[in-house]
Amino acid sequence: MGLFWRRKSGDEFVRLGLNEPAKPTEAPAVDTQQQRAEQVPESPSLVPPASGGAPTPIPVEKVQHQVEKPQARADSETSNPVREKPVASRSPFATSVLGLNLSMEELKAQEEALEQEFSARFRRAVAATRESLSERLDTVFAGRKQIDEELLDQLEEVLIAADIGVNTTLAVLETVRHGIARKQINDLDALKTALKSELLGILKASEREGIASETTVAESVSPYVMMIVGVNGVGKTTTIGKLAQRIKAEGNDVLICAADTFRAAASDQLAIWADRTGVPLIQQKPGTDPAAVLFDSLKAAKARGSDVLIVDTAGRLHNKSNLMAELEKMKRVAAREVDGAPHETLLVVDAVTGQNGLEQARQFLKVAGVTGIVLTKLDGTAKGGIAVAIAKELSLPIRYAGIGEKVDDLVVFDPEQYVNSLFGN
Repeated sequence: MGLFWRRKSGDEFVRLGLNEPAKPTEAPAVDTQQQRAEQVPESPSLVPPASGGAPTPIPVEKVQHQVEKPQARADSETSNPVREKPVASRSPFATSVLGLNLSMEELKAQEEALEQEFSARFRRAVAATRESLSERLDTVFAGRKQIDEELLDQLEEVLIAADIGVNTTLAVLETVRHGIARKQINDLDALKTALKSELLGILKASEREGIASETTVAESVSPYVMMIVGVNGVGKTTTIGKLAQRIKAEGNDVLICAADTFRAAASDQLAIWADRTGVPLIQQKPGTDPAAVLFDSLKAAKARGSDVLIVDTAGRLHNKSNLMAELEKMKRVAAREVDGAPHETLLVVDAVTGQNGLEQARQFLKVAGVTGIVLTKLDGTAKGGIAVAIAKELSLPIRYAGIGEKVDDLVVFDPEQYVNSLFGN
């Protein structure tokens, strides 16, 4: 799966020289409070009220391979003591990009270990769907040696039951029937392979629309503005908190904008997440114009040099005309302050709601200018095929998937791994 948020150049840690070993004739640099004060300029103060505190520095983990003798010489040559204990890490991903005190080999090993961990967790998240799908497919294929129309009819029922959707299922089976007619699909193994290929093709095709990667926006554009939309109850606030934590953990300065001023509890919930992740939150009293809160947040983000601004929005759909006017105003404000903003508008969809969630998504597409999907609670349903239905019917990429309740249980959605996990590969 690689890095979670990779807009910064992947070799930045090399250019900074943080992983280069000290030359034999030179003592390692001493990390003192005086030197840090001289090297790091003081951040300008923020005018808008904020909560949650400034992002903490990326912690430096103690590395076993450091040589003790050069360090001892450095200690004797300076009057300021060197820190003996590093700051405890809040996240297992805290050094994933900058790689402080890590060699290239250690950094690569760390990233490979994280990738393997997330692959295993992703497979567990879709386990219920995989077991349901595999059991149904085994029942359909049991005792059969050839492909006939009855088998295809039963296969249609299986795919619809997995929440892949009627339209998507019919499109997939139409392609399969053409393959059978052309003698390209002759046995059950070939049929399974064709199914996997079709599902993966649908997910890959959706990446041609919307925003499939944050790397499409130049690094010079700052802050990168992410607007989060979705109805109440789908996990929007939790998703914002997880996004903030994961993006911050890779060395980015993150700010959250509480622009859902319609629901009083929204800011309170975001404040909890901001405090938990150590990410500043810009908020105002309930009923304030959301565009005004966004304006303050954009000014604050530019003042502090933030890399990313995550914007919460109202989750109501009962009055679409008001919501449309509100979102349009916010987009105008964002575009006036930052070139191309908002750079992403992510729609949060609850996988457990299945086809109902798909209908909610259609409604938001009409008013929000959605560029991508966040599929939450993927681990809580046996009908995880909704991901394919969303990609097919909305023609939008699924950017992230929620696979649990922990702060780091949000992963980049990997189409190939998803399809392989569904079929037990």
